[in-house]
Amino acid sequence: MRMPLPSAAGTAVAAAVASAALAAALAVPPVAAFAAGAPGSSSFTISDPRIKESSGLAASRIHPGVYWTHNDSDDGPYVYAVDSATGRTVARVTLTGIGRPRDVEAISLGPDGQLYVGDIGDNRNGTWDHVWIYRFPEPKELGDVTVKAAQFTVRYADGPRNAEALMVHPVTGRVYIASKDENKGGLYEGPAELSTDGSNVFRRVADVPWVTDGAFSPDGNRLTLRGYFWARTYPWKDGRPEGEGERVDAPWQGQAESVTYTPDGSTLMFGAEGEGSRVIAVPVGAAPSAGASAAPPAPGAPGPSAAEPTGSFGKGAVVLAVGLAVVFVAKRLLARRRP
Repeated sequence: MRMPLPSAAGTAVAAAVASAALAAALAVPPVAAFAAGAPGSSSFTISDPRIKESSGLAASRIHPGVYWTHNDSDDGPYVYAVDSATGRTVARVTLTGIGRPRDVEAISLGPDGQLYVGDIGDNRNGTWDHVWIYRFPEPKELGDVTVKAAQFTVRYADGPRNAEALMVHPVTGRVYIASKDENKGGLYEGPAELSTDGSNVFRRVADVPWVTDGAFSPDGNRLTLRGYFWARTYPWKDGRPEGEGERVDAPWQGQAESVTYTPDGSTLMFGAEGEGSRVIAVPVGAAPSAGASAAPPAPGAPGPSAAEPTGSFGKGAVVLAVGLAVVFVAKRLLARRRP
């Protein structure tokens, strides 16, 4: 049912209330400003109109401030390098030597200096009996280039499944995939070395929540996993995540699809799909200890998301509450005007 339109006076008052309330809700205290740090440790916006479904992020180790990303499905064999200082694309890599990509969901940089691209999505919810990983050396020079990539066939020991997260351990070089399941996802470990001959069987080593991406810290001691509404960091010990992990104050991004660490490990970078999507920097807290559960923050203590509070879920809730309050005020004003 369409609501009756308010009078001019009611509209003016409601607009004034809305403006004041929104200004208060969105105001950012000076202490929340992100101090300038290492290159690539600040939030940025991807400006390339070709990148409409950024579904993975990997921080370059040889090009400071540059992040590798890719589209989801229906784009082609392309990987993009984005300069976080400007948000502009500084390289597009075209992959050859592989089949037609099906559903590319993740990217990770290994200790061998090679980029691993996970064509691991399965929108048919686990009907494809195999998926692929593509690997190629990170280009030493930035610019549009065509490279020949290695293609690895992946199968899961317990059957096909949908997945969106691929992580390469920065010390051992072993590849892990986290499946995406609304009931109970799984963390899968690949063989010690991938082979282009035959299938590479990934075996379940841990249960995880609904995961859209993940990343190891540069020292390999932590694993951060994210979903649409959450993110947690787990201690990594003996090839497994330990305990329940520590909550990360991840930003609210809607189609939240990616996360990576900056090369120095000081910041987590959270990305999302959509044209002109925002990559939001969240400073890393203290490393969780193995076997320890996350402790709630002290009353009044700022959370890690203070770097960019406008992207947080809490800020979105505040704005929603303000909007409801404005509607309530407008209805009261209209009621008073009725004869």
